[in-house]
Amino acid sequence: MALLLVVTWITSAVDQPDRDDAGFLSSVNTDDDGGSRLAAELRARGVAIERTTSTPQALSLAPHDGFTLFVPAPALVHPLYLPLLVDPAARARVVLVDPSQRVLDDADMPLATADRRWAARTVGTAADGQPCPLPEVRAAGPAAALRQRYTDAPEFGYRADRCYGGGLARSRWRGNDVVVVGASDPFRNDRIDEQGNIALAAGLLSAYPLVVWLDLDGPEPPPPYHPDGDLEPWSPMPGEPNPFDAGETDDRGRNGSEKSGEKPEPSRQAKPPDETNPLWNAFPPWFWALLVQLAVAVVLAMLWRARRLGPPVTEPLPVTVASAETVFGRGRLYQRARAYGPTADTLRAATLHRLLPAFSLPPDTGPDEVTGAVEAGTGWSRADVHHLLYGPAPTTNQELLDLARDLDALSGLLAQNPTDPPRHDRPVQGEAR
Repeated sequence: MALLLVVTWITSAVDQPDRDDAGFLSSVNTDDDGGSRLAAELRARGVAIERTTSTPQALSLAPHDGFTLFVPAPALVHPLYLPLLVDPAARARVVLVDPSQRVLDDADMPLATADRRWAARTVGTAADGQPCPLPEVRAAGPAAALRQRYTDAPEFGYRADRCYGGGLARSRWRGNDVVVVGASDPFRNDRIDEQGNIALAAGLLSAYPLVVWLDLDGPEPPPPYHPDGDLEPWSPMPGEPNPFDAGETDDRGRNGSEKSGEKPEPSRQAKPPDETNPLWNAFPPWFWALLVQLAVAVVLAMLWRARRLGPPVTEPLPVTVASAETVFGRGRLYQRARAYGPTADTLRAATLHRLLPAFSLPPDTGPDEVTGAVEAGTGWSRADVHHLLYGPAPTTNQELLDLARDLDALSGLLAQNPTDPPRHDRPVQGEAR
């Protein structure tokens, strides 16, 4: 079982590239995990591509209307940039590839992550029995978009459009057109030709004639701060808007203000980001799933080893104890427990063990035959012999002592000539009872 878990983990790790690697879904990366083939398809459709390597640069290059912002690795974007990233302009589409719950929360998105698969699955365009409302998705058909499934966050009271069984969700929360795709397979060079992957990826990114491709090489550093804790905005290029200028808002009142001339509260941007990174978010979900399966395997192995199947195994005693000490110790235990019945059974069984071979009787001989043989061989009365060997258990110490003496006397008759067991015609020795 452990071998199966290891093989599954290795296969999943090889099949799914690391989103934190440099060049992941990059427009200039021709490797399997790159996005050069998708970029070529977009150019063939007449879509221009602006590749940027930082979020501030992407926001500076983005025009106010008519563009698509493509974010292949949203987990690398600094949390302070995420609210601006999903609300770049009035007419724009933002496409996020496999965003985590942390990204959705920092971006104030009305979505929540649900169950996650080991690998992406090719499914139809419908979700929850409802057809997909996105025309580019319906035109693409089945695609490998279902790995991370998304649902509506209940605290927002908003219902997003979902496709591919929840693997794709489109939100127009506050007027923003944000599309999240729960798998990187439709965008990658090694999977783009499968099913409708290329049609889906190119269709989502060709809604406008310009794609701003955010190509981050690693985790993005936080924006600089003033000594008093306020954000230090960067200097935009000449003629380009400054996304962090609190005095500039679009026609929908971005950055927290409605179109009323009011500036947003600076305190919303003056607070430094929360740098806490809980252990749960420090590792990918497949790591915790693997850890749980390993724990289950360990518990099953412990149960298997604890319950020994089969007959008992003979083992050497750690010490040697004299037989007299063993008999004495067991007798004291019987005496303390007042176990008259078990003690009498033990004494009678030992006597029968010596009597039966002496009279050439098999071990399964019945009481009547044993009593008759002992009566004929010893001269004792049948009633006394039967009472002695098969009678009721004693109830007092004295009765147990009398029984032990009588059994010893009966054994003594046989011990006089152990090599010549008594015959039926042998004269009676000893006093008959």
